[in-house]
Order: sequence, then C-alpha cells, then structure tokens
Amino acid sequence: MSTTATITDTTPKLDVVDTFWPRANRYLMYTGVPASPVIITKAQGTKLQDASGRQILDFTSGQMSSLLGHSHPEIVEVVSKYVGELDHLISNMITEPVVELAERLARLLPAPLEKSFFLNTGSESTEAAIKMAKLHTGKFEIVAFSASYHGLTQGSGSATYSAGRKNGGPTMPGQLAFPAPYGYRSPFKKADGSYDWETELEFGWSMIDRQSVGSLAAFIMEPILSTGGILEPPKGYLPRMAAECKKRGMLLIMDEAQTGVGRTGEMFAFENEGVVPDILALSKTLGCGLPLASVTTTAEIENGCKEAGFLWLTTHLNDPLTAAVGAKVLEIVERDNYCQKAADRGRQLRAGLEKLQNKYWCIGDIRGRGLLQGIEIIADSATKAPGSDLGQAVSEAAMRNGLSCNIVNLPGMGGVFRLAPPVTVTEEEIEEGLRILDESFAQVLTKSKLMTAAA
Repeated sequence: MSTTATITDTTPKLDVVDTFWPRANRYLMYTGVPASPVIITKAQGTKLQDASGRQILDFTSGQMSSLLGHSHPEIVEVVSKYVGELDHLISNMITEPVVELAERLARLLPAPLEKSFFLNTGSESTEAAIKMAKLHTGKFEIVAFSASYHGLTQGSGSATYSAGRKNGGPTMPGQLAFPAPYGYRSPFKKADGSYDWETELEFGWSMIDRQSVGSLAAFIMEPILSTGGILEPPKGYLPRMAAECKKRGMLLIMDEAQTGVGRTGEMFAFENEGVVPDILALSKTLGCGLPLASVTTTAEIENGCKEAGFLWLTTHLNDPLTAAVGAKVLEIVERDNYCQKAADRGRQLRAGLEKLQNKYWCIGDIRGRGLLQGIEIIADSATKAPGSDLGQAVSEAAMRNGLSCNIVNLPGMGGVFRLAPPVTVTEEEIEEGLRILDESFAQVLTKSKLMTAAA
C-alpha cells in the first residue's frame, strides 16, 4: 500500500500557523540554520507528530541524539525520578549516578581508557579534549580532517573545516588541515581507478610536517566523518593514522558524538579496527536526547593534565540527572544487544539504498556503517558533479511524504544527506522509510524532467 496514500494534509492547522510563526519570527534569533516548516507537537519512539496530526517517521534520531527513540519509557522513568530527587548540585559534589556512569564507561572501553568526566554538549567535550591534549603534551598544534566537524566553540570550531569558519575572525593558532578520506572524489587513484589512500595519507602527513612549527599536540577525528559526508576510512586507515600520530608524539582524540554507543554496530566505532584513542569524546547518543557529553582518557594523561594545571569547570559539570540517564542508556544498549540490532537493521537499510541506487541515476554513492548511512546525490552521472539542489529537493519531498531523513538541512549541503534512525527501529519501519525515499526520488526526478538525463 502506498505510504503517501494515508497522508492527506501536510499543512499545520491555520490557528497554529497564525499564532506560532509570527511569534517564532519575532522572538527567535536566526543562527544560520533555516527553520523546518513542520511544527512538531509530539515525539514517541521513531515517530513524530506535527500540528495537523500527521505522522512522520524519524530517520534522524532528532539531532542524531535520540539513540533509543523518543521518550523511551525507561529514560522517562529515570528523568522523572531524578528531577524529583537529585537534579543538580555544585559541581564538586560527586553523586552515585556520576560514579556509575564513569564505571560503566570504563568497563565498556578498552584499557587504558578509564578516567571520565561529564559535560553537556559535543562542542564542550571536544573543546575540553583539545585543551587536555595541549596541556599534557605542552604543545599547541591541532590537526583535523578537511571535512571535519567537532563543534563551533573557539577551539572545537577552529578544528572544524566543513562549516562555520567564515567571517568570524582568526581561529586558534596552530590549526592544520589533513585531507579527508573521501574515496568517491579523491584525486589519489591507483592504475585500476581504486582509491589510493596510502599515497594520499603520506601526502597529507608530508604537508603537516612542512607546516608544523614543531608543536604537534593532537589529531582530532571522527572514526566516520558525519557532517563532512559520511566518510568511512578504508580498512587499515585508522591504525596507520594512530601509528603516524604516535611517531610524532601526538595524542589521538576520537570524537564519537554521532558514532558512539552502538549506532555503527559496535559500542564504539573505533573498535572496528582495534585502535584505542588517547582521549575519547562522547555526546549526542550518550544522553539519548538530553544534554550529556563525556571525556574519557587514561590515568597517565589525567596525571599529566593535573600537573600542568588543567581546569575545566562549568555549571553543569558532572550533573546527577543527566549522568543517571547516560548510565541507563549504556545499560539498555548493552543489555538488549542493540549493537547487533543496529548492525542487522543497518544491513537491511544499506541493501534497500543500493536497490534505489540501481533505480535512480542521481544516487552516485552510498556509504556508512550500521545505522549511519549517507546518500551522495549527483547532478550528472558522467561528471559526478555534486547535486546539492537535487538532494535538497529529495529531502524536502521525503518530509512531505512523511520521512525526516536529513540530519542538518543546510543550504548547499544537500549533496549528501544522512540517515540515522534510532537503534530501536524495526524491520517494518526500515521498509517504510525506504518506500518513502523511493516515492520521493520518483516525484522529484519526474517533476524536474531529469529521469532520463543520464541515459
């Protein structure tokens, strides 16, 4: 049965529109992200409901954060308990939920990662991690991928190259960019046309070594670059990068804001290649929709930071309420084997996307792992020219048809849109999402008369 057949009204009720948008436009400041035209009034599991009562399947997990779906009953129970008993304290008052979360993380992570503290957002966690690396090494240069996204605060924003760098003045000193592992578009190719990542990696390090003033502190990276276009490094890449960092006395910081806590089919995406970072930053998925982030490192690095006078103090450092939520998230993911479930549903999603790729010429590439998948849209099959406008149109059509499937819908970034359903997504919901995507591609290509353009 057609998914769109049950969708009769995509416009919020007039009384809501008449009161909501004038208030929103008057009092909310524009921060660079265009507002969605959909007014959401309820979120439950994998479904959203808008002001007209229409159901929307959420393949973005909110902002990649609602790992267990929206309003998971056990998370609701934990929040209800702690908001009524132990919500917030002065930061040096350590509570049982904080210790439990740190203990669970240490048990799940490979040695020697065992020392954690807890913050609010991904930007804050990467900011703290970068500062720790500088203090521990006594150096100041930070390397990041050319398609990186680690936040938009001063240190994390300086290590972000995919967005938000223009017109804000100087970045932090010592910021160095490394070629992102973008096999689909990399100019580094072997004779057979395959991706020559070894030569590209050697080239990247030669450029870093020439630019560096001799103060390389750390390389911060995502194990799968998300905002940069769902770029998964090829097999062998991460171990080689770890070895190159170690050779130069640099720390390796892994930012698993979007890949951590089971989404990619493993508890942590770096485990896929057996690499152990020196510092791990988690956020988004750890809080299951609540503002929670963590920084975890080794006892040795903790001691080095302590000797160097490390200070990180915020109003919500080690808050008990969100820590209790994080501990429950880890418990549920481990207890209910959601890593395996994410791998299984991810294979189903990937197989369905590959069928769409065979059907629609404008799908140039599909990549990702587990329940983090990306579709790269092209405007021309011969030249592989990026199809940002076309991708944006498909994303908007999908929303009209009842599927939220693009994490950040920024102008000019429609060329690769990202799908990240909650790990609780069912087999039937994956099929429903694929049907809506199929309909949306067909509608957009038919409307724009591009169906045969690449024949």
